[in-house]
Amino acid sequence: MADRTPERLLRLLGMVAYLDRHPGVAVEDLAAHFGVSPGQVLKDVDTLWMSGTPGYWPDDLIDFDAASLESGVVRLTQSRGMGRALRLGTREAVVLVAALRALREAVGDALDPVEREVLTGTLDVLTAATGEAAATVDVQLAVEADPQVVATARSALRDGRRVHLRYVDASDALSERDVDPWQIVTGDERSYLQAWCHSAGGERLFRLDRILDLRVLDEPVTRRPARAPDPTVFRPAPEHAAVTIDLSGRARWVAEQLPVEETLDLDDGGFRVTLRVASRAWLDQLLLRLAPDVRAVRPGSVAAEVAEAARRALLAYDDGPDRDRPDRDEPDAAGPRAGGPEDEAGRRRAAR
Repeated sequence: MADRTPERLLRLLGMVAYLDRHPGVAVEDLAAHFGVSPGQVLKDVDTLWMSGTPGYWPDDLIDFDAASLESGVVRLTQSRGMGRALRLGTREAVVLVAALRALREAVGDALDPVEREVLTGTLDVLTAATGEAAATVDVQLAVEADPQVVATARSALRDGRRVHLRYVDASDALSERDVDPWQIVTGDERSYLQAWCHSAGGERLFRLDRILDLRVLDEPVTRRPARAPDPTVFRPAPEHAAVTIDLSGRARWVAEQLPVEETLDLDDGGFRVTLRVASRAWLDQLLLRLAPDVRAVRPGSVAAEVAEAARRALLAYDDGPDRDRPDRDEPDAAGPRAGGPEDEAGRRRAAR
């Protein structure tokens, strides 16, 4: 899966702290420690080499020994203070208090006693250290769904009971199923019930605002997550179809917010993403939303089908007398175009 900005930022900060404590680490060893490829380590070093403190003169930048790097060893010569732990200011502490309270509100009912104790203890310590500023923060998560459905789901989570629900999916298909609820999660501005679906025989996420009815059953929950519940809305699998999309730079959020497998920057400022799709209805909605920024879609059948969906939508809004004119504007239904050059930009390190 492609590296996202938050993940890379954490790795960059961790790399500086690690190299500050371990002078002279082989590129391969550093890659193994952070779980990335040696090539990615070199890219990270390039990024850090151009980072530093305000002013950004040579003495303000993080620096490495170029001769060591040429021999395959990363040696940090100037960390600019990034190797030391930072003290939280009042604003940062209040943000953490708000985040922990939101976490308690969202998943507190689904945590086991030990996890709940850790969350509560951490919040109490941080609240005490923050003082009066923490008293100004009150977090209550708004869930866009039938209040009765939400209340029943939370009751089932507290009691560890199976539920029966009536659900409408993204394709407007109605189904009824028994599920073992795990937690209520929030993502992409929506709230979901994460559960084990006995009909599908696997983990599923149900949008709460699409649950028409939810009823608590007498049976206890029998399937529990093998790991801590993951609030990710979608986790791609090899059996899901792969789709490649060329986009303009304005749609960069796609690479940051969606679980893409690969991201490639193009020379014209656009980029190419490859992602796996389990729902064609979701893909159609995504491409229609991105239409002004979509340059090419592969496979071509996807582009043609989405173009036809856009044409049908336009026709549904067009009730005028010129509806059937042959020269009326319609979406381009052409297949995918050839992508731009895929060569990665040259490295800056050689110029130093």
